[in-house]
Amino acid sequence: MNLRYATDAAARPDSESRAAASLMLRQRPDGHWIFELEADATIPAEYVLLRHFRGEPVDAALESGIAAYLRRIQCDHGGWALYHGGAFDISASVKAYFALKMIGDDPALPHMHRAREAILANGGAAASNVFTRILLALYGIVPWRAVPEMPVEIILLPRWFPFHLSKVSYWARTVIAPLLVLQALRPRARNPRGVTIEELFLAPPQSVGPRARAPHQKRSWFAAFSAIDVLLRGFARVVPASLRRRAVDRAEAFVSERLNGEDGLGAIFPAMANATLMFDALEQPVKAAIARRSIEKLLVLRDREAYCQPCVSPVWDTALACHALLEFGTPAAQAAALRGLDWLVPRQVLDLRGDWIARRPDARPGGWAFQYANPHYPDLDDTAVVVMAMDRARRLGAGSRFDEAIDRGVEWIVGLQSSNGGWAAFDADNTYDYLNNIPFADHGALIDPPTEDVTARCVSMLAQLGHPPQSASLERGVAYLLRTQRPDGSWFGRWGVNYIYGTWSSLCALNLCRTPETIAAMARAADWLRSIQNPDGGWGESGESYRLDYRGYQPVPSTASQTAWALLGLMAAGGAAEPAVRRGIAYLSQAQGDDGFWHEPYYTGGGFPRVFYLRYHGYSKFFPLWALARYRSIADGDDAVRFGM
Repeated sequence: MNLRYATDAAARPDSESRAAASLMLRQRPDGHWIFELEADATIPAEYVLLRHFRGEPVDAALESGIAAYLRRIQCDHGGWALYHGGAFDISASVKAYFALKMIGDDPALPHMHRAREAILANGGAAASNVFTRILLALYGIVPWRAVPEMPVEIILLPRWFPFHLSKVSYWARTVIAPLLVLQALRPRARNPRGVTIEELFLAPPQSVGPRARAPHQKRSWFAAFSAIDVLLRGFARVVPASLRRRAVDRAEAFVSERLNGEDGLGAIFPAMANATLMFDALEQPVKAAIARRSIEKLLVLRDREAYCQPCVSPVWDTALACHALLEFGTPAAQAAALRGLDWLVPRQVLDLRGDWIARRPDARPGGWAFQYANPHYPDLDDTAVVVMAMDRARRLGAGSRFDEAIDRGVEWIVGLQSSNGGWAAFDADNTYDYLNNIPFADHGALIDPPTEDVTARCVSMLAQLGHPPQSASLERGVAYLLRTQRPDGSWFGRWGVNYIYGTWSSLCALNLCRTPETIAAMARAADWLRSIQNPDGGWGESGESYRLDYRGYQPVPSTASQTAWALLGLMAAGGAAEPAVRRGIAYLSQAQGDDGFWHEPYYTGGGFPRVFYLRYHGYSKFFPLWALARYRSIADGDDAVRFGM
């Protein structure tokens, strides 16, 4: 296949060529890319505690590796944070301490002493969030009254009821369904070593009561739901056994239908872990074994360390790597991108109508999931990015090989647009915000509403494919972006940290939808990006920007991925020749490692704002290459910014 390219590799700047060569070397033999996806201490700690909950044989080498990892990421404040350089987090710290003690670290050791002192100084383990309390209740450390009542019978409620599984996000749905069974059956951890953590409490653990209202929860709503919680506790004591059995069967059927083989329920660790324990409690060893094996696929094993990922990201990594290589534009890079896109084609979900049909029953399937397989839960962000990459390849001479995949992807995305004009990650009109006020939802991430970054990606896709600005879907999407721009000119980024991510995404979208109104919005956004550039020429933003009382950007060290986003955003706004962009390009060139990649310890991916953050190890490998290649393409006179990303 002969694709168009401007110049050969020898004419490329050295930083670009080294980055592209390194990225191509990381391509798997079948054409895809996958990089590590790292969260905080919570996931590896829960992995250890899951093994001991089930009484599995001790794998001393594995536990030693996880212990080394947990010790290394312990912070100077004595506890564990949710991201590199972050503040103390009570729940992550309690779980990490518990896991280390379970592995065999003596509480008298200096790092354990520091952790314990930090936990006690921050209210003790009783200050932990709901999910940590559930774990502690399953271990018998705190009473079940410390956990919000979630009777399994709620799974039998009709769809019109204020609470229904279809009204919460996909990630909440897959975590809650097996958890309802666990809360009904209340299995007790085997815990062969008999490890407990009473020393982390300021008062006897069995005295712990319900958790207080979370900062995001409104007093009136929380009070009402707390009263309902009291009623539900009474209901749980008198519910007929036949009704409970029917509810447990319904929950089990829900999980079994979505078990997803060894790719796991929802393809995310918390759901997989809960499914494993649920099938154990229901004495279904075959399904428990399948669910358990899915978790092993999340392990990252190194020479001296090991950790467990929250999920894997091959579709996302592959699509973004393809974009970067197509931007680089040499024959070898384009051939590698084509192999990646060919790998993506059969992973499009074309025949299974997932949970999204609850709001859009007439939409045909056509999306891609984030992971290797997760057919009930394709997502719009991945789908839009894959479609745009395939369209880029088609324009460069790949022929019609991707036409059907592109058409079905676009059809599905148009069908999943929400009523307010925006797009969410997995569902349409999942906007039941009152549910974030129930006691169970102290994380504030129970729903999946439309967001600026995903909307921008979908707008970009439609505009790149030539949909006219006056088309209904595109017009409503652009209106959503204009409506959600912040007074300072930035946009919120739900799935990347944070306003730099959202602003880059929105600028790329509006660049293809130019009207007097969008041009003015882009100018304000570009001014904001210039105003937050660091003295070293790069850009950086901390996960702290998600806090509820956010009052504006705070300077933090530059990162390669966030610098690349800012540069791509400014170039989309027409600023390729301006000093800020030249300084940013210089920063990337100077910060590049000897291996051709950039290395950043910072977490620039978002899971749940204020609760869960992600370090995509691939972001610092393909985004800087992408920005450098685009800068060179514009300098060469190519119309590179005609693409939606």
